[in-house]
Formats: sequence, structure tokens, C-alpha cells
Amino acid sequence: MAAAGADYAKYKNPKQPLNRRIGDLLARMALAEKIGQMSQIERENATAGVVREYFIGSVLSGGGSVPSTNATPEAWVGMVNEMQRGALSTRLGIPMLYGIDAVHGHGNAYRATIFPHNVGLGCTRDQELAKKIGAATALEVRATGIPYVFAPCVAVCRDPRWGRCYESFSEDPKVVQLMASVISGLQGEIPAGGRRGAPFVAAGGKRNVAACSKHYVGDGGTDGGANEGDTAATFHELLSVHMPPYYTAVAQGVSTVMVSFSGWNGAKMHANRFLITDFLKTTLRFRGFVISDWGGIERITTPKGADYMLSVKLSIMAGIDMIMIPYTYTEFIDDLSTLVKNGTIPMSRIDDAVRRILRVKFTMGLFENPYADNSLAGELGKQEHRDLAREAVRKSLVLLKNGKPGEKPLLPLPKNAGTILVAGSHAHNLGYQCGGWTITWQGVGGNNLTTGTTILDGIKRAVGHGTDVVYSENPDAGFMRQNEARFDYAVVVVGEPPYAESFGDNHNLTIPAPGPSVIRDVCGSVRCAVVLVSGRPLVVEPYMGAMDALVAAWLPGTEGQGVSDVLFGDYGFTGKLARTWFRSVEQLPMNVGDARYDPLFPFGFGLQTRAYGR
Repeated sequence: MAAAGADYAKYKNPKQPLNRRIGDLLARMALAEKIGQMSQIERENATAGVVREYFIGSVLSGGGSVPSTNATPEAWVGMVNEMQRGALSTRLGIPMLYGIDAVHGHGNAYRATIFPHNVGLGCTRDQELAKKIGAATALEVRATGIPYVFAPCVAVCRDPRWGRCYESFSEDPKVVQLMASVISGLQGEIPAGGRRGAPFVAAGGKRNVAACSKHYVGDGGTDGGANEGDTAATFHELLSVHMPPYYTAVAQGVSTVMVSFSGWNGAKMHANRFLITDFLKTTLRFRGFVISDWGGIERITTPKGADYMLSVKLSIMAGIDMIMIPYTYTEFIDDLSTLVKNGTIPMSRIDDAVRRILRVKFTMGLFENPYADNSLAGELGKQEHRDLAREAVRKSLVLLKNGKPGEKPLLPLPKNAGTILVAGSHAHNLGYQCGGWTITWQGVGGNNLTTGTTILDGIKRAVGHGTDVVYSENPDAGFMRQNEARFDYAVVVVGEPPYAESFGDNHNLTIPAPGPSVIRDVCGSVRCAVVLVSGRPLVVEPYMGAMDALVAAWLPGTEGQGVSDVLFGDYGFTGKLARTWFRSVEQLPMNVGDARYDPLFPFGFGLQTRAYGR
């Protein structure tokens, strides 16, 4: 009978109905405990003592924020569990939720499988593939003890000058909606008859993660593609272009939605009550929690952080439930406490936020399984996942040119040749291949960042035993004059260096040097296939005449062999552009369906080849 006494807590009983558990726990919580649940702080600050003292509800790793260089899954699990011990030692024992960016696989983790960025995946139009990638990513994230990811990005990028365009599946909301099936891979498939708008993570939750659709809303429509800029659009335009992926995400039971740094018609999204509370929560009936972006509330004012208390008030009243602070957490907690105590923010708004956060934590089984274990360590970088990533690379490649007028197609390339030249800055550079959000926030060049296969490695494995592969990163005209008779053909791999967010905003979109000179010098001497590694279309028209073939490889990730699989005809080219390929930046923005539409390659374009012997 003791269980029926004063110490019996319904919220601890998984057999109790969900809403009864939420209501029971909420009724027991003091204001400090509620505000703690609404606070997400950076790993650097999150000792067990801090988590315990401030009742912290969530911790995150920003881009590149890791327990140690080249940390093992066991090191990650140990770190997360130490913080969790702090949370569970509080009066009510509410577990902490750890979140991380996993936008193309578990990018922060050493030796993880890095999948192609979304810009490439959109070219596959393959929602089953997206679902499989989501499931594999979930397992690799869980291998490091983490149950929550800030993915997928469901932005509809309307201007490739935007530095986050590679995080977007397409300029067409229908393609983004199709590929949002990655959510069902991450979280598990929502059961038929599940409550619309309710967050869903598969039972047991140990092999799935809570997902986050981002960045709500209009992040891909800013003027000139400026990151964190302003999207000028009518409500109808916002609903028809940028909102549809959120309909899909909510229908799939997405657990959380992240608000965009950007604004809509001059009003910052982080303070937009109409779109967050009235539309997302009320009209779309979203029942998960809304989270800010990194330090997003500070950006409500100009200059940033000019009136922090005002930022706290506006963001919470707009309907944001959890604030990614990530460092000034004591100031946030103090200010929000003051605003509630003086009646500026009603307790009903705090309770709505906490109820939503608890709903996600209960739904994903965090109360029953708060601690991570090492049983999934073998999932990180698993061969089966690498094979899936290699398949994704093959299907994402888009063949834009194959053969000069009046000549035979160059692709697929013959495997048995005398000598072939492989050239260019991106041929043997795993970091360039992966792009931003890989090991660090901005990404890094070179081959020492993680485990994977470069495009050059793939070519060497693909060719016949008697074929000599010569690699020269930057062959000049003199080298080509001396050696052109040696080479049967060349593969030139050039493109963009890694970048993320505002660092990627670019108003000229030219191929970075020395790419153009390598194309001219090599393709002027020998038949050549150019492979472009980039997060978006670039200006290529000036070089089209020199190239025999052109392949858009996007940002393929760690499995570069997927490129050689298709170049050499083991598989055919099947990818179709999910973005319009412009001629010049003066045409931008230019998207499919526009009245003035004169692209170099239209949306949906992609030449096909057949695999040898298939």
C-alpha cells in the first residue's frame, strides 16, 4: 500500500496515460524547475553540478563541440551520462535531453558515416533512400549516447547565394516535402491513426532519435540569399513556398521545430507570435516543442543583445518553448524569473512550454531510459551505413554534359586505359568532399579529419590493373604540353572549399581558383570529364566548350567511391537537378515556374547513362 502514499508519483509510472504523467509532474514543479526545463546550454558549461543546480532541461553540442579530439563513442556516452547524473539527482529527477547537429550523418563524430548534403539528396527524389539515411544517422547518433538531433533542414532555398543552400533539398517545396521522409527514418514511422501534430519517437527509443525540422520559416527566401536576412513575401507566398515542408514534418510526428534567425517582412521570426503560436501551434496543431536557434533571441534587437530582457520577453511570448542560450544561461534564467514574478509573462505560457518539453521527453522514453550505454558503439561508421552513403552518392550525381557536339559521349569512362590523369583541388581531399558541418562547424580541408574514401581513391580502385593513374593537384599548361600524349583522358575535380552559414554567403558564385585554370589547361590538351564538388550551382558556362563531360557531384561526403562507381559505368547516371542551374548571378533569384526563366540547365535536367552490362 506504500505506493499509494504521499511519495507515489504518477509521472514515474510508464503505465499511466501520457497527459496524466505530464500533468502530475507539472503540478509538482517550482518556477525554477520549470525555467530550467526551458534552458538549453552548451556542453562546455554543462557540468553535472551546473545541470543539477539550475535544473537544466537540455544540453547541446554546437558544431565541432566534442568531448575530446577524435573522441570514441565510449567517450561521448561517458560525457552525456555524467551530465544526466546531475539531472537525475535533482528533487524531481527530470532527465536532461542532449541535442546535436546531424545534418548529413553524425557530422561532429570522428569516424561517422558522412552522407551527401541535402542539396545532392534532393537530386535523387528517393524518399525511401532518405528514410534509410535517417535511420542510419539515428543509430550512429545513438552510438554516442545522444537522443536528439537538430535535423532535418527543410528550408526551400530560393537563392543559391545563401551560404546554407546545401542544407536544402530543393528550390521546389514538393521535393523538400518528399525528402522530409528522413524524419520517419530518424524517429521511426508514425503509426496509422496516430494523433496529428503529436511528437513521435518509436517505442523504446533506443535506436531512434527525436528530430527537429528547421528553420521556421522562410529561411531560404531571404533577399539576395543573405543568411539571417529578411524574407519579403505575402502570407500566401510564405504558405505556398516555405510552409509546405512543415505540414509534412508535423504530419510525420516531428518532435521539435527550430525557429529561424531570419525575419519575415521586417519582423524577426524569434519574436513572431502569429507564425509560432497562432499558425504552427494552433492552426497546424503542433504538439511538440519549439526551440530557438543558437543565441537566436539575442538577435531580435539591433544591435544583438542590446536589451536582453526584452529579447527574453518577446521570444517566450511569441511561443518559443526552449531557448538555445547557449552560454549566458544565468542571465536568461534570472531575466525569465523576473518577468514571470512581475506578471509580464503569465504562468500559463511557462506551463505550455514545459508541458510540450515534457511531452517529448515522455514520448521518447527518456524517463524510462535516461542513461546511454555502449551497446550501439559498433553502429558508428558501420560498413552497412557506408554502403548506403555510397548508394546515395551514386544516385545524387547529375550529368550535365556528355560529349562535345558531333563527338561520342565520354562517359562512362573506360576502365582499361594506358594512363589517365586525375587533377584538381577536390580530387584527393576528404574534407572538401564533405563540406561544412563536418568534424567542425565550418568543415576543414585535407585527409586527416575522419575516415573515408576520396574520389581519387575511388578512381584507383575502379580502373583495371594495367591502367596507370597519375595524380596532379594543379597541373599547369607546361605540364600538360609535356605530358598530353601520355594521357588517354583526364578527370578534373574542382569546386568550393567548405563553409557554413554566413561564411558561405557568396555573390559571385564562381569556381574558386585555381579551378578555372586547371579546367582550361587540362581540358585544352586531353579529353576530360569535370566533376564539380560544390554546395550549389556555380558559374560554369565560360568553360562548357572546353569540357567533354560535366558532373555535378554536390558535397558527397565520406564515400567518394560512389562518384567513381558512376563515372566508370558500374552504375548509370540517374540524378535530376533539384535546383535551377543559372547562367550568371545577375539572373538570381531564378526558380522553376518563374515568368523569366532562362537557365543554363533547367530544374529537373539530368542526362542518363546505362551501366555497362546492365
